[in-house]
Amino acid sequence: MRAVLAAPPPTLLVIAKAPVPGRVKTRLTPSCSPEQAAALAEAALTDTLHTLATVPAGRRLLVLDGEPGRWLPPGWQVVPQCAGGLDERLAAAFTLAARLAPHAPALLVGMDTPQLPAAALAEPLSAVERTGVDAWYGPAADGGFWAFGLARPTEKLARRLLLGVPMSTAGTGAALLERLARLDLTIRQLPLLTDVDTIRDAEQVAAEAPGSRFAARLRSSHATGEAAG
Repeated sequence: MRAVLAAPPPTLLVIAKAPVPGRVKTRLTPSCSPEQAAALAEAALTDTLHTLATVPAGRRLLVLDGEPGRWLPPGWQVVPQCAGGLDERLAAAFTLAARLAPHAPALLVGMDTPQLPAAALAEPLSAVERTGVDAWYGPAADGGFWAFGLARPTEKLARRLLLGVPMSTAGTGAALLERLARLDLTIRQLPLLTDVDTIRDAEQVAAEAPGSRFAARLRSSHATGEAAG
């Protein structure tokens, strides 16, 4: 019990691009205009940040490519993404988390799952539930992952697990799981979620979270498109 009470709260990270037309959610076009796609990205990011703001944490870091806007809620520290591929940027985010809170677990989430419920993270990251866990893994329906966490993050471990993993492919998740298994790390599986990449994904996610900002924005986009047509 004493160890549970002394357990440090986790560091939560969100890695994202600033929602600028033409730079985000390009696979939603031509079903959406670049402006509509960026608005959907902003809504997804805002939903994610607000959800994670309700998950107990010691630090909340937004690892951002671009500049923050009015969509940024209070309580988040913005840090820039490093240069390089996504594998390098993910490893660097965990390295930063380890430096800022050396003894705290760190969990990273993308900006593409606005349907994420807070309970899906709050319970697994609680001091009682994380006993004996080395890593958290949130599988995405497309074969990637929407969340990844380390109970004891270090620069060496993050680089060993992430550098060279092929990103944004159907085999991304399997490659990461293989590396985790190779190091004999105990993994806590998180729920399977759908990343928003295509308009079909967007419609599915909006149906799963009809009260979200994302769903409202998608309805608005559809209404605008019908009016224009």
